[in-house]
Amino acid sequence: MTIWNRHFECMEREEMRVCQGERLRDMVERIYYNVPFYREKLQQHGLTPEDVQTIDDLKKLPFTTKEDLRDNYPFGMFAVPQSEVVRVHASSGTTGKPTVVGYTRRDLSMWSEVVARCLIGAGAEKHDIVQIAYGYGLFTGGLGLHYGAEKIGAVTIPISGGNTKKQIQLMKDFGSSVLCCTPSYALYLAESIEESPYSLNELNLRVGVFGAEPWTEEMRKQIEAKLKLRAIDIYGLSEVIGPGVSCECEVQSGMHIHEDHFIPEIIDPETLEPLPPGEVGELVFTTVTKEALPLLRYRTKDLTRLHYETCKCGRTLVRMEKCKGRSDDMMIIRGVNVFPSQIESVLLEMSETSPHYLLIVDRANNLDTLQLQVEVEDAFFQDKISQLQLLRNKIQMNIESTLGLSVDVKLVEPKTIERSEGKAKRVIDNRKF
Repeated sequence: MTIWNRHFECMEREEMRVCQGERLRDMVERIYYNVPFYREKLQQHGLTPEDVQTIDDLKKLPFTTKEDLRDNYPFGMFAVPQSEVVRVHASSGTTGKPTVVGYTRRDLSMWSEVVARCLIGAGAEKHDIVQIAYGYGLFTGGLGLHYGAEKIGAVTIPISGGNTKKQIQLMKDFGSSVLCCTPSYALYLAESIEESPYSLNELNLRVGVFGAEPWTEEMRKQIEAKLKLRAIDIYGLSEVIGPGVSCECEVQSGMHIHEDHFIPEIIDPETLEPLPPGEVGELVFTTVTKEALPLLRYRTKDLTRLHYETCKCGRTLVRMEKCKGRSDDMMIIRGVNVFPSQIESVLLEMSETSPHYLLIVDRANNLDTLQLQVEVEDAFFQDKISQLQLLRNKIQMNIESTLGLSVDVKLVEPKTIERSEGKAKRVIDNRKF
């Protein structure tokens, strides 16, 4: 099996710990003197950069949360002058403000490096033609895979998401051999190929790199059978870098974390204490090489476990299992992070609707769907059907503007959504993970 960067991907455990410790010391010094938020937080814990000497000192340090990023919106967490930032990405947030991520030229180079490792580990190579059907734009998926594919020297097709007929045509005409998209879109493509003028036997696909949403082993088997390729799981989150934080190799036995750049921990989400290897808990990352937005012990809210044994592929990098869920209520729908509070904030700004609503997440034709059922105030529900349709369109437009995601809005009569004396049930997720 080919390995892109054998020095770091096959490094002995103790040597990796020394490398991580050195990079952690450098990172803590940079954030202490360049990010007021971190300087204040470290001082509150009675810490200075001199208190960090080895990787074992990591557990002394405070955590960072998504709320910290929102509170310092847009650029308050950056550790370099704006003149050194060459790109900005962003993800959606609960208050309407996105989580902003900045990159220096060196950050972009590092990002390309880790995605190159992922693609090579997945079985891609220089002679491949890589079709990237992740979205391009503020979402990190498209551009993240794009620069990694170019890094390994592959032909890169930046088709972005959607436009399914064109996707299939280009697969056939260009001879695409590697497909990068969400797993649900991969299944949708498989079904669309069956209905197209093209036969699967005419296509050249052999590797799929799928991520940005949860998917099961059962879904992997379906994709591999229907597209006749090896389906590889890739993991990332924009705050840490984007896609490329970790990825499966051809062995498909856990995702290798590029821990020379992103130091992982597993903590108990309640006590916040580190858990021993092999136990399930919340995944935490410290980004020791990022320049623009270094993050100290960033709580991902993803639940998984880590394995430190050497993989059959020869890589010694720690492996993470597929995430088992989240310690909060965030949903991932077609690769987009969605919080019920985002929708609630839109509805509360409108006088025509009540604060009682229900989100129903499902999967149709292997694509995620989102329906919003919302109660209309009594006075407005008596209006003409045309007025209700205008209201429905207005809600739909406001929510889609906030989420960047299409939603089916269904207006219901007052007092038809079930009430609860405890915590309100806002979400019904009918997808099978």
